[in-house]
Amino acid sequence: MRHSELAWRAEAMLDALDLGGSELSILLCDDDAIRRLNRRYRKKNKATDVLAFPMQEGPGPATQTDLLGDVVISLPTATRQAKERDRPIIEEVTFLLAHGLLHLCGYDHATRQEEREMRARTEELLQAVKAAR
Repeated sequence: MRHSELAWRAEAMLDALDLGGSELSILLCDDDAIRRLNRRYRKKNKATDVLAFPMQEGPGPATQTDLLGDVVISLPTATRQAKERDRPIIEEVTFLLAHGLLHLCGYDHATRQEEREMRARTEELLQAVKAAR
């Protein structure tokens, strides 16, 4: 997977969210690295597919409103999921990036209503990527 491929996909999603001037960090890592992050920050000692770390969360003043945060994606987990879903790895990573980006924007999926809304917004972001090709 080329850096430029993922970069333009991220830019298309940011534009779709009217966040085109925002800064986003994307880390592609292995299962062990994401497990350590998940254990440290979420108290869950297991690998996961994607984590999001918003920069503008919680109380206190926002210092840089254009700095969204970090999305961390496990490539081994994404690869397994892509095979299970019978789709190319770039599509799985794009899906995970959309999911993480929405978390950075404050979306969650703790309730059925939130899950429906997040699923719909994810689909909008994936369509924005397809339109940007």
